[in-house]
Amino acid sequence: MKLGLNSAILDTMNFQELIDFSAEVGFQSVEVACWPRGTSERRYAGVSHIDVVNLDEKAIHDIHACLDKKHVSISALAYYPNPLDPDPQVRQTSIDHLKKVIVAANKLGVGMVTTFIGRMPTKNLSDNLDEMMKVWPEIIRYAKENNVKIAIENCPMLFSNDEWPGGKNLFTSPAVWRKVFELISDDNFGINYDPSHFVWQQMDYIKPIYEFKDRLFHVHFKDMKIFKDKLDDHGVLATPLNYMEPKIPGLGDVNWSQFVSALKDIRYDGPTSIEIEDRSFEDSHEAVLDSIRLSYRYLQQFII
Repeated sequence: MKLGLNSAILDTMNFQELIDFSAEVGFQSVEVACWPRGTSERRYAGVSHIDVVNLDEKAIHDIHACLDKKHVSISALAYYPNPLDPDPQVRQTSIDHLKKVIVAANKLGVGMVTTFIGRMPTKNLSDNLDEMMKVWPEIIRYAKENNVKIAIENCPMLFSNDEWPGGKNLFTSPAVWRKVFELISDDNFGINYDPSHFVWQQMDYIKPIYEFKDRLFHVHFKDMKIFKDKLDDHGVLATPLNYMEPKIPGLGDVNWSQFVSALKDIRYDGPTSIEIEDRSFEDSHEAVLDSIRLSYRYLQQFII
C-alpha cells in the first residue's frame, strides 16, 4: 500500500506546491482534485489541482516532470458530483466533466477516477437504481475504452438540508453495493472505501472488506467521532452533523489497527488517501498543514 493524500484540503496551493508539500511530508501518492474551474457547491468541492479541460501535451509533460522530481505518483483523479441530479442540466454538466476527468486520467497514465454514483434525494432506492442504469453503464464503458477504473466512494452525501431526505449518493451500504454490482458487473467498476461513513451510520466497517475485496480499488483514511449525547438527543434520523464530526485519523472512533489489518488480510496493495475534513484544524493555513502532518505520522506506523 502507498500512503497518499486527497488534495482537496489544500485548495490554496497550485499543483507544484501540492506535490512539493506532499513529498516533504513523506507521501508516496496524491489523489488529485479535478473539479471544473470556479465551481464550489459545497465544502471541499470546487478544488482543481489539474485543469482537465485544458490538458495539453505541455501540461502533461510538466505534471510528469514535477511528479518524477519529487518521486510522487497520482493515485487517482478525483471529482465527486451528483451524476444523477434531478435537474437535467446539472446532471449533464456533471457527466460531461466526469468524462473529461476520465480522458485526462488516460492521458496522464493514472488509470483511476474516484467519484460518486449520485442520487435523486427525493426518490427511493429502486427508482434511483433504475435511473443509475440510464446513466452509468455508458460511463463505465467509456472509462474502459480509456483504460480507466472507476472507484465509487461510499459517502451518503447526507449532511445538509438540500441533500435530504435520501442524500446525493446511493452507494451507501453493502446491501446497495451488491445490487449495483449485480446490475453493472464490469471489472473496471469498484469501490473507494471510506470507513468513516460506516461509523456514523453505526455499521460494521471491517466485514465488508472481506466480502468486497475484489472490488476495492482505492481506500480513504478519514476518521469519524460520534457524540453519543447528541445522538441520544437528536436520533439517527436527524441531520448527521448534529451527532457526528469528521476527524483526522487517530482522533475519532475508527480502530485503525483493525482496519489496516483487514486490508493486509486480503492482500490489498492498492492506493490509500488521507482525506482531511476536520474543522478543528481549520483556524489557519498552518493548522491545516499540521492536520496533514499529524495524520501522516499516525498512519505511518500501520502502512510503512
